[in-house]
Amino acid sequence: MSPSFNIYCDESSHLEHDQVDLMGLGAVWCRADRVAYLSWKIRNLKRAHGFPSSFEIKWTKVSPAGTDFYVDLVRLFFSETSLHFRALVAHRKNELVHGAFDQTHDEWYYKMYFYLLREIIRPNHHFRVFVDQKDTRSSSKVRELRNVLCNSNLDFQRQILGEIQIVQSKQVQLVQLADLLLGAVCYSSRGLHGNAGKQSIIDEMKLHSGYKLTLTTLAQEQKLNIFHWTPQVSER
Repeated sequence: MSPSFNIYCDESSHLEHDQVDLMGLGAVWCRADRVAYLSWKIRNLKRAHGFPSSFEIKWTKVSPAGTDFYVDLVRLFFSETSLHFRALVAHRKNELVHGAFDQTHDEWYYKMYFYLLREIIRPNHHFRVFVDQKDTRSSSKVRELRNVLCNSNLDFQRQILGEIQIVQSKQVQLVQLADLLLGAVCYSSRGLHGNAGKQSIIDEMKLHSGYKLTLTTLAQEQKLNIFHWTPQVSER
């Protein structure tokens, strides 16, 4: 039987007119048979730091008071060999001229999601994708995304890519982890400063990976993979 993997996705500043000139997409993935164990590890870590297991990990919640917990969570990610993360950071979002390419903002968004997942999805494997619900249009968006991904992988029988399921991040530990790691990459990429807790997470990620979060890694990097996308002059 082909190996089965789960991919947990989150996104940041994905709306067209949100006044943020950078969009981030992130995906944590692992073998499906490791999900229960890894989720248990994260909940245990919450309790060890005095948080209820129902506490939702979010980049926007990070403050100096919870630094030890978040740093330990980053260490857990790097210590667990079955966990992987890929981020796509799309720059100059507000300068895009979609009409010049006969595309809508949503179609560009699907293109970026394809770029995020194409280095993860492989033939002879089976993947299920879980996407954090962002708005009321999520169902139609994930149907279109699945069609694009299946067609690009010649997966007309839907044997490589299974369902893309919309989930509530507060119920899914690995979506929460994706939120945290993506938040660190985007915060660093925007050149933001001033939150000591967030900076500690960034420093820990740089220490364990050996990478600057503001630069693209090799495409074949499996642990912490980052792709910085910048539009060509003709796209702006």
